[in-house]
Amino acid sequence: MHNEPRYRTQRQDPLELQFMQIFRRHEGRLYALALKLTKSETYAQDVIQDVFIKLWEQREAFGQIRNMDAWLYRLTENRVIDFLRKAAADERLRQTIWEAMPANTQATAAVVEAREYHHILQKAIDRLPPQRKLIYCLNREEGLNYQEIAEELKISRHTVKNQLSTALQAIRSFVAKTAGPLSLFFSLYC
Repeated sequence: MHNEPRYRTQRQDPLELQFMQIFRRHEGRLYALALKLTKSETYAQDVIQDVFIKLWEQREAFGQIRNMDAWLYRLTENRVIDFLRKAAADERLRQTIWEAMPANTQATAAVVEAREYHHILQKAIDRLPPQRKLIYCLNREEGLNYQEIAEELKISRHTVKNQLSTALQAIRSFVAKTAGPLSLFFSLYC
């Protein structure tokens, strides 16, 4: 009688393996960033979970993401901004975050600076002409590269590159005029 195993081992999907490698390489650093900005382990875990769910949903496009570090960092930043907007609108959530914050003034100052940063940045983005704003948002918030944006908007890749460059210059200029001492903080993230 021929003995065959009762069950067969499944081969792991190459995309699943690639996802796990990306997850292991980036999860700790992104969690540290989310924790620093949200001041809550629970909310930081939620943010990171959202980021990696989004990454899993984009698994077919792994090869098209040119800079995975930047893409994940931007996505984490956007999820934290969404969280902070929600917190600003929800009194109970705001109170929970406030109570979870360390009592030292440096942490409080950092939160105030982060809020101010996001407020000024959003003002700068809102001032962009519609197409330039759309290109900026597709690149920075959706993580699309020049070619993907060009195809979606049916414009040339060169136009996308120029519009994005002009958008970043306009944002930096607005921030420099508006932010005062915070402009150094902006230059690191813009």
